[in-house]
Amino acid sequence: MAPQLQYQVRFDVNDSVVAESIRRNVQEPALTRLLDILARHRAVAKSQFDAFSEYVAAAEERGIEGYPLYEWTKATIQNPTKKEKYLKSFTLYVEDQEVYAKEIADSLESDLQPLATSGLITRISKYDTNPENNPQPPQRGTDQG
Repeated sequence: MAPQLQYQVRFDVNDSVVAESIRRNVQEPALTRLLDILARHRAVAKSQFDAFSEYVAAAEERGIEGYPLYEWTKATIQNPTKKEKYLKSFTLYVEDQEVYAKEIADSLESDLQPLATSGLITRISKYDTNPENNPQPPQRGTDQG
């Protein structure tokens, strides 16, 4: 029997100030609906930039040999254009889990949809854990991201 797929929801914003407020968990009126949705789902938003930075820091602390995406990730966070992009892109962790059941992801995605319609969120994406459905890590020495 194939293992049950897990899912992850991500969203992007286009405003740097909004992104910084989300990253810092600032309680602003413009973010009330978003923060209420996240609280209801026991979810937190982590910027992709912060996640990448944590990966690089862990690799440097523990030894980069065990971190196959170290070089690509470090180059990504050091590139100003990519840094700007990933500061505005967020992954949702539910109950501290990076991936979760489809029902949870579907509900979260559905609840976030009105924020995309209103313009606070510019894009919502849902990914599953099937490698065939997801981009594969870049080959060593390539510059993707």
